[in-house]
Amino acid sequence: MFSGRDEFVSAGATKKISPGYLDSCMITIGRRFGSLSMVQILSALTFLILLCGPFAAIADQPLGPVPTTADMSAKAVTTLLFQAKPGVRPDLSGKFLVYLDLSELNFKAANLAHSDFYGADFTGANLKGADLSHTRLDRSVLMRADLSGANLTGATILRPTIYADLSTNTQDAPRFTGANLTEVHVQAELSGSDFRGANLTRANFYPLEGRPGEGTLATTYRNILKYCDFSGAQLGSANLQRAVLWFAKFNGADLKDTNFMDADLSRADFSGANIAGADFTRADLDGANFVGAIGVSQAKGLDQAVNLDRALR
Repeated sequence: MFSGRDEFVSAGATKKISPGYLDSCMITIGRRFGSLSMVQILSALTFLILLCGPFAAIADQPLGPVPTTADMSAKAVTTLLFQAKPGVRPDLSGKFLVYLDLSELNFKAANLAHSDFYGADFTGANLKGADLSHTRLDRSVLMRADLSGANLTGATILRPTIYADLSTNTQDAPRFTGANLTEVHVQAELSGSDFRGANLTRANFYPLEGRPGEGTLATTYRNILKYCDFSGAQLGSANLQRAVLWFAKFNGADLKDTNFMDADLSRADFSGANIAGADFTRADLDGANFVGAIGVSQAKGLDQAVNLDRALR
């Protein structure tokens, strides 16, 4: 079959496809069209991949299992951090550090930019001020992790582990106080997380991906962000569509052009927030507090919101 990743270019975008994905497509086509020549099968396969390009890769990440061999061991990472001199930022940028146990470590504001931490355990880790821009934190463990002031620009946090058990104890939630989460992509339950003063400009909390099977019982349908504190945060043009935001605090937050379509904002507090241009189409506003909110007349979709009559205005 194919020995490596083949790239197919469609409309100027490169799609990376794993060998396993190609093999499975080849087998399916072969079974259905056994009389075709290999050239004809390859042509058909290429056409299907180009046609279904948006479903073939997410965030330029190839499909298939993530390799388990990291660039460094957890012991080596610990040693590097321990030996870092005061005032010198440890450099772990561009590393492949998947599945490592990095719990309780003090990262000393390390440079971790563009590193891959898929499945890594950051339980209780001190990541204050760390540069995590453009990192992959998918499937990582973030219980009680402190990411205050960290730079997570363009990072992905897809389906992480946040709580020790099914009780969803909000004391386990990570802290993002004052962090830069510009254009971060999140699919998670982060109930109880602290986002006070954080920059979430153009952050993407939309729960579904462009691939088959999304929105089924096996995948998340909504991001759960109950009791989160976004006070003073910047959420301009952020996408919180379908998010569950019960009792969330948006006091004094910048919510200009934020997408709240189909979100559950029951008992959310928008006092002092700027909601000009924010879209509340079909959002549930049962008990939401808009007293003192700025730009209410410029907000979109309030006439189509659910339980607007039960909101405080």
